[in-house]
Amino acid sequence: MQPVDFTTLTALCSELRAAWLPARVEQAFQRDRHTLYLALRTLDARGWLEISWHPQAAHLCISAPPPRTPDTFTFSQQLRHQIGGLALVAIEAIAPWERAIDLRFARRPGEPALWHFYIEIMGKYSNAILANQENQIVTAAHQVSAQQSSVRPIQTGQPYEIPPALTNPIPTLNEPLERWRERISLVPGPLKKNLLKGYRGLSSALIDSMIQIAGLDPHQSTESVSESEWQSLFQRWQEWLHTLEKGTFQPGWTAQGYTVLGWGMTRSASSVQEVVHDYYTTYLDRQEFSQLRHQISQKLSHALEKLRIKAEGFRDRLQQSDQADTYREQADLLMAHLHQWKPGMKTIDLPNFTTGDPITISLDPEKNAVQNAQSRYKRHQKLKRARSAIEPLLAEVEAEIRYLEQVEASLTELANYQTTADLETLQEIRDELIQQGYLQDPEYRNRNTPKDNSSTEPYRYQTPNGLEVLVGRNNRQNDQLTFRTAGDYDLWFHTQEIPGSHVLLRLKPGETPDPSDLQFAADLAAYHSRARQSEQVPVIYTEPKNVYKPKGAKPGMTVYKHEQVIWGQPQRVQRQSAQEPS
Repeated sequence: MQPVDFTTLTALCSELRAAWLPARVEQAFQRDRHTLYLALRTLDARGWLEISWHPQAAHLCISAPPPRTPDTFTFSQQLRHQIGGLALVAIEAIAPWERAIDLRFARRPGEPALWHFYIEIMGKYSNAILANQENQIVTAAHQVSAQQSSVRPIQTGQPYEIPPALTNPIPTLNEPLERWRERISLVPGPLKKNLLKGYRGLSSALIDSMIQIAGLDPHQSTESVSESEWQSLFQRWQEWLHTLEKGTFQPGWTAQGYTVLGWGMTRSASSVQEVVHDYYTTYLDRQEFSQLRHQISQKLSHALEKLRIKAEGFRDRLQQSDQADTYREQADLLMAHLHQWKPGMKTIDLPNFTTGDPITISLDPEKNAVQNAQSRYKRHQKLKRARSAIEPLLAEVEAEIRYLEQVEASLTELANYQTTADLETLQEIRDELIQQGYLQDPEYRNRNTPKDNSSTEPYRYQTPNGLEVLVGRNNRQNDQLTFRTAGDYDLWFHTQEIPGSHVLLRLKPGETPDPSDLQFAADLAAYHSRARQSEQVPVIYTEPKNVYKPKGAKPGMTVYKHEQVIWGQPQRVQRQSAQEPS
């Protein structure tokens, strides 16, 4: 992962000064423990300044509006109270060659700053700190006690102190080639390592691109660098410093990440804000996706394991209750042949009422024949009562297993992060499991009211004849497709008795689907199910009006009637690589 270095931060601040000074602060919103948004309005535009002090992906940039979720963080509440309605009048570095800036707020442009909002982009030590006019800390995103750091504690009420100064020399344009070369090669070693140790303001990504564009190897020894190679590298060094001085940045994408200098660029970008926002949003989304998917997968696996053990126990008890009639028959035989019983008998052979075949009945020698018969009658009644009690319990457990297997099938669809929609779909699954009581997450309060509509789009396909096919990505989307999106002329598909997505073949009034269209939709239903790896899968289809949700049923659970069966071939969808969902 490429962190925001001094060069990128300088480029960001340059663009922000040009487009967003001065700007009025209209809102402060905290999305999570590491991300804050400030709504800024100028005479020409309105935008959101995203500020992140994430330990691996700290950054700031103009971004898309934050999600509409409850903000329960006190840090953002204090910011709204202190700087809401004020003007952002300056963006300044707090010290030369430091990755820390000072956002200054005043009542109006030209007046003295009332508040300083310090943003420190410093890896795992990143922070956001609000100080008043006297530079006294009022609040901080991350408080640091004296026990945690004796060098630089950050506590409410204490004066704000800048980070300890770096000891490396500051790069300058007027330094000659020989002095620069001598500083780097004084102690022989790898070129990249010596450059990083030699000066402030450098990052691993910057050095890599600088050395690469000069045609050198970052691991080669400084002793092996020729005179011409030193000159080529020094030229890039000067180019970097000129860019910082003049602010002529060239943002774009590289094979390894991004650049603001135009070096090794494979695709240009319109602004540094765009590059930084897209890069770190993707990184954080991918990280959250991985963690969330693992959490949900572990929870589902554990819950299903417990439910399957529970269901097996119920089935064992039902199997035992199948012997109820045997106990009654044995009791009847004993009552019918009381005269054959003798004291002390442990077994007795009696003819079956129907076939006449002898049946051996075990007896309690301490009881007489009537008492042995009565104990069997009681056993018969107990097993009958057990069946009537266990059958609804087993049905309830099996329904819960089917529901969780349906969720598990949706999770299987989300094996890897591809787009933001994948994370949003996973978050909807997480929210659904919270609502159903399978997950607890203290960070997601005020989610007791279920959201019926999905915020993401379903998978979209086209049949060979150009008809649209929609495929649900999770249970919330499945319900939305089936009970809200589906029209009177559409056809609804689902794998038969197998967890999977709801599939909708869209049809216009009077339109009749070709058999190839039906087969295509069936193949998709089979592909987006737990039976994806099978050769053939039974798929049912019917009109949406024949699909119902039982009262109290969990999300995605339906019953249907008047269905027809068609065999879907999921492997055919995998082979049709050109037909990818949009």
